[in-house]
Amino acid sequence: MRHTLALSVSVVALTAAAPALAQQGSTPPNAQQTPPASNADAAAGSDSAPLPDADVAAPPAAAPDTAAPGTATTGDEIVVTGIRASLARAAEIKRSAPQVVDSIVAQDIGKFPDPTTAAALQRVPGVQVTVGGNNEIVNPLVRGLPDILTTLDGREIFTAEGRGFAFQDLPAEAVARVDVFKSNTANLIEGGVAGTIDLRLNKAFNYTEPTIALSGKLNYPSNAEKLGPQVSFLATDRWDTGIGEIGALINVSWYDMPYNRPSNYVADRRSGNGGPAGAEGLILPISTGGLNEYGRYQRPQANASLQWQASPALEVYVDGLYSAYRSKFTTGFYEYRLSTARSVTGVDRPDNCFTAAIAPNRGNPDPTTDPATITQQNLCSFNAATFNDLEAFTSTQAHDNRTDTWLAAGGFRFDQGPAKANLDVSYERSITNNANFIVDIGKRVPSVTLGLTDPNQTAAITAPNNPMADPAGFTFINALFQDYSRASGGLFAAKADASYDVGTILKTIEVGGRFADRTANFQQVQLGVNPPGGSFATPITATELPLERAPGIPQINNGAPFVLPSTDYLLSGAGQQSLRAFFGAPDGQPPFDPTRRFDVAEKSYAAYAQAGYEVPFGSGPVVLDGRLGVRLSKTDRAISGTGLVSGTPVTTTSKTSDTDWLPNASARLQLGGGLQLRATYAKTLARPGFGSLNPGLNYIVSTNPNILNSGSGGNPQLRPQKSDSYDATIEYYWKDGYVALAGYYRDISDRVITASTAELIDGITYNISRPRNVGSAKLKGIEASAQTFFSFLPGDLAGLGAFGNFTLADSEVGGDDPLSGYPLQGVSKYNFNAGLLYDRSGISARVVYTYRSSYFDEDRSGTQDVRPVGSPAWLNYVRPNGRLDFSLGYDVTRNITVTVEGSNILRSRYRSYFNEDYLWRDTRTDDSLYAVSVRTRF
Repeated sequence: MRHTLALSVSVVALTAAAPALAQQGSTPPNAQQTPPASNADAAAGSDSAPLPDADVAAPPAAAPDTAAPGTATTGDEIVVTGIRASLARAAEIKRSAPQVVDSIVAQDIGKFPDPTTAAALQRVPGVQVTVGGNNEIVNPLVRGLPDILTTLDGREIFTAEGRGFAFQDLPAEAVARVDVFKSNTANLIEGGVAGTIDLRLNKAFNYTEPTIALSGKLNYPSNAEKLGPQVSFLATDRWDTGIGEIGALINVSWYDMPYNRPSNYVADRRSGNGGPAGAEGLILPISTGGLNEYGRYQRPQANASLQWQASPALEVYVDGLYSAYRSKFTTGFYEYRLSTARSVTGVDRPDNCFTAAIAPNRGNPDPTTDPATITQQNLCSFNAATFNDLEAFTSTQAHDNRTDTWLAAGGFRFDQGPAKANLDVSYERSITNNANFIVDIGKRVPSVTLGLTDPNQTAAITAPNNPMADPAGFTFINALFQDYSRASGGLFAAKADASYDVGTILKTIEVGGRFADRTANFQQVQLGVNPPGGSFATPITATELPLERAPGIPQINNGAPFVLPSTDYLLSGAGQQSLRAFFGAPDGQPPFDPTRRFDVAEKSYAAYAQAGYEVPFGSGPVVLDGRLGVRLSKTDRAISGTGLVSGTPVTTTSKTSDTDWLPNASARLQLGGGLQLRATYAKTLARPGFGSLNPGLNYIVSTNPNILNSGSGGNPQLRPQKSDSYDATIEYYWKDGYVALAGYYRDISDRVITASTAELIDGITYNISRPRNVGSAKLKGIEASAQTFFSFLPGDLAGLGAFGNFTLADSEVGGDDPLSGYPLQGVSKYNFNAGLLYDRSGISARVVYTYRSSYFDEDRSGTQDVRPVGSPAWLNYVRPNGRLDFSLGYDVTRNITVTVEGSNILRSRYRSYFNEDYLWRDTRTDDSLYAVSVRTRF
């Protein structure tokens, strides 16, 4: 009986390359097996196996040397190490798949190319990302669309009450491979108009030799200027027993990351007429300032698999996953209320002027404004101005956020002769608990100067003597505000798939079905209580309120610190009890508000049939193959939400049912010599988010005079978004790389977008945010991608390589929607990646630049921002930006690798403006992250 023990500890390296030992004729001990591109490579019971055996083509006759460089073969096993082998494996997946697919393959155990899954996804052609408040890469878009279905080993996965998955919740070191499906086949789970992203974990049967590995990593974010440790552990064991081979794997990881992300802003514009003296005729910001989100977060994770090869044809398995997020952090606000100034002096006026329609509140009219009160005014921006004797404040939003996700699954795979079948049953539970305790303090300050002339298009704010760093004179303002929420989601799913290899022109027949029972719940309370005597009446010395110094914001007083209430005190039980008593708020955490709750029960049923075909043309290399299939999907949903009717909470339940036929067809023409053409069609859908379907309406009166009364309501009649999706590619592969050109077209109906508009409720105007179907939208574009190593160069120069991709995404909203003729929200027209590689002689290196062009991320048409008369829409645009990352690794020995890495080393920043280029809004200073890691395997 053979008994093997494998033990591995690894930490993800940011953008580092793993050693390319196999290129030097040596296979590292304890190597990881990457199975061939076949159904055996699919996830347990996976609907998303892109590479059925029927589609694994032999290397073209004209290219006999297509074995992946950087790989070594041992019998039927494939051992993969290093950048070169990882890219070659990803290219083979792309080449052999029946869909349009791009993949990312780990370079070694726990060694993904980037620090997080989302960060790695930005390297995929057509994928765009944003940067979150804690400096993590988040929210990947596929070809400009966020409507992505995420699966884990082929099983749908999500975070809490949402349909989407927070990719940052699964550390990259746990991931063996990611497949980005840009076209659909019937065996894929429905739910993504943009596509499907399948995350694959390591499995016990992927390993064949004993392995022990240990790594550690220290991260240094330049904004936070603190160290963040990161570790992970993987152990796998395989036994030959009397009842068949058994394999077990466990992987755990943990990291603790400090962060600091300062932002500054120039807020909503109003008419200066009727404002401070000297502001007449100005486009006047109501305020300017910034915020700094800083603290630490932790991400523990564990996953395990147990596999039993009960017979040569039957495998039984059990999988499990736990991932979590923990963070206590501060959002520190720092604001000067320009509209409260006694006077404005030193105004430098450029020629940026327009005529605006102005309501009595000095803002843009809304549907509740009496037309007789609207005036037309000529308003101009300014380059610089000094605001005298004005209100200023700082605010601590003390957060305590937690996310926990559990997934358990089991099933079997049967593979004997031409017949294959699998059954997979899974259950996921995901919960978030977020707490936010807010105290604002303020005082009047002598003056502040706002400059808007920086060539980097970011504001400069200067207050003499930095008065907000002096604790003297502060009073309580606005309110004690408490915001607690709890969201949860559950999913029981069962699916079965079967296929039969016919072996003729009709090569395969595939059938399957899936049942999913999804639940979701969201609860929240928001409670604001005014300070004793109102704003600016009670000094903070009237009760215990410790202060702390917050990290500065670069655009305000050159980054000098400012004082604000202590986060630790606001999160402590004693501090909360004391402040509630002082403000006159009820003791203890307030109960959840019934008007801020919804409950969902959704059942979906799906069945599919699909045929694979293969037509050879003579005895040469030319072969036509593909898929023809259809998926039938039925969804029954009940969602309950509560809203106020004449001041009384009333619960409404909405029930809907949708049935959809989703056909697909694909064809691939292999011409030999590594050249192939591909064309696909599929009808896809994306169901609306549960929050968007909530029939309830909630709203709140603002305690901050510079923040509008606001609320949100859902729309239970939202229809699923649907797309007729067309793709065509031409691809050429050779020994060291490939080049591909793809064109795509999406005809989208019932696209969902959320926007705000003013609504009058019980005599009070609220800015209510609601989703709507926009009718039709068109998205078309081109993707070009290539990668290669220059093996023809002499000596160590043969380790040089390069890769790049470029995407053009041309989108347009159609129909009679207010945004008709505009691009889709969040879609950059252009983005590209360009990188250089090196992988040879124990040295591995990569440098890559990622760029995306301008896009709009918010529809502000329903707000009170002043604007030119006749403006059809008013949007918040994000300026173009790019990021440069690098990594350099060195194999100290065969078993020890040291890596140095840097991310965003050019300090790219998010910068935005209100519709007109000179109406600057936000600048968000993203972190540069540097890291050193040591990874061992023996």
